[in-house]
Order: sequence, then C-alpha cells, then structure tokens
Amino acid sequence: MRTVLLLITLICFSVPLRATERADSLPTDSVAISDTLAADTAIIIPDSCIVSCDSCPANCDSSIIGRESLSIYDYPYSRTRSMPNWKRLWVNTGVLTGAGVLTMVVLKALPADATAWNKREDAKVPMFKRWWRNVRKGPVWDGDNPIFNYVLHPYAGAAYYMGARSQGFSTWGSFVYCFCISTFFWEYGFEAFNEIPSVQDLIVTPVVGSLLGEAFYVAKRHIVANDYRILGSRVLGIACAWLLDPINETIGAFRGDQKHQLQRNRMRRGEGLSGSSWIAPSTNGLQGGVSLVYNF
Repeated sequence: MRTVLLLITLICFSVPLRATERADSLPTDSVAISDTLAADTAIIIPDSCIVSCDSCPANCDSSIIGRESLSIYDYPYSRTRSMPNWKRLWVNTGVLTGAGVLTMVVLKALPADATAWNKREDAKVPMFKRWWRNVRKGPVWDGDNPIFNYVLHPYAGAAYYMGARSQGFSTWGSFVYCFCISTFFWEYGFEAFNEIPSVQDLIVTPVVGSLLGEAFYVAKRHIVANDYRILGSRVLGIACAWLLDPINETIGAFRGDQKHQLQRNRMRRGEGLSGSSWIAPSTNGLQGGVSLVYNF
C-alpha cells in the first residue's frame, strides 16, 4: 500500500488573551487537542476490531460503523457467530420460491426418463390428491438419475445453506434453514406433486449440501477479502462468487452489496483520503494544523 501525503498545513495564529485568562486557563506545558477528520462519510474499521475481536465492532468506538451495516464477511471466520439478517433471509426465501416454480416448469418439460415422472398417469389424478397420495407413501428409495441425486441436489443444498450463511447465520442455523427448505419446501412441497419423497434427497441434500455449503462459504470469504478478484480478474472473481452463492450474489447485484463490501475492504486497509487537525495553546495564543493523507 502506498501513502501519499497530499497536504500538511501548519497554521500558526495568535489570539491575544487577557492576563487573567492566561493565568487561569493556560497550563504550564502545551497540550495538543486532536480531532480526526473523515474525508467523507466513508466508514473506517480498525484492523484490531476486524481481526482480533470476536464481538467487534460492537465493543469498538461508537464512531465506527454500526454493527447492522456490516456483513458477516467483515468479521473473522467463525462457525458459531450468529448475527442473522432476518429481513434478507425472507427475501432469499421468496426468491427460492420463485426459483422453485421455475424449476418445476423446466423439469416438467424434460423427458420422463430424466426425472422418472410418469406424466401421463399423473395427469389422471387431481394435483392436491396426487400430493397427498405421494406424501402418505413416502419416503422411498428412488431410482432417479445419479446426476440429480448426487450432484445437483448437493449443489442445491449448498445454495440453500449459503442463503442463510451469508446473512449472518451460524453453521447450525444455516443447516436448519437448508434442512427446512430441502425437506418441506422441496421434497414434501413442490416435488411431492409429482413423485414420492425420496430417502436419498432427504439425507443428501441437507447433509452433504451443508458440508459443501460451508466449503463454499470459506472459498467465498477468500474471494471477498481479495476484492472479488481471482488471478487478478474481477470478472472471474464475481463469476465464482455467484456460483458459490447464487441467491445472495444475484440479489446483491441489484442492491449494490458488492460495491459496499469493496468500500469497507478499502477503508479497513486504510486506503482513501483521511486527515487530522490539532490545536494547542501557547504563550502567545493558539497554534493549529491540518494534515491530509491519501493511501492507495
């Protein structure tokens, strides 16, 4: 990181003081009074807070950015930290609902041998009656394509897990969310309209998906800490971050989350414009100065 001292202005001025004021107010030795100036409304997060303090920035100076404005990626890695953003979790759940409907439309369009759904027979039974019939019969060991059971389902579980993990939930809280989405939202929800709930999906999706999801979370932390760059490329970094966390990265692109994260990264490293001022009493009046520093 390079530092450029843009300006150091030392302003010495004299303010005459009456003799009585000098005797009462001037200390024997000069005392400097410092006042840190922010270049703009940008946020400064000390490394001591982010790196070593598990509860920071809550325990840091009140001038530091509030806890609610930070993401879990601004804190050190922890499997137990819980700072859930429930509003964003509900938004993520709504997006998952829309994605579930779209997925069902796509699966309906696939050949029967890809999904093992007997579409002709299913069409003879009313939709909700068919759902109740499948729920009562399950769960069973299914004969679905292994690509669905052991590749796409774990990836879907990891995406569900990241939907909560990136919003401040602990590993346990994220697993519970993944389990609820994969079990009640999918196996006993959308998919039960077309097939009996699957034993493999009830186990593989939340369990393997959560393990894979935590690996995704660790990988995304490295990408975010490196300003969304991989091999020096931000395009590659953003693409990989999207594959690791499609729900949050898609919504975040519209909310500007990535831009705000990059700003916090720069401030944490001390980059940008900062300054300070000081005033000190002297025997002839007051002395003061201002300095501005731009780090990059």
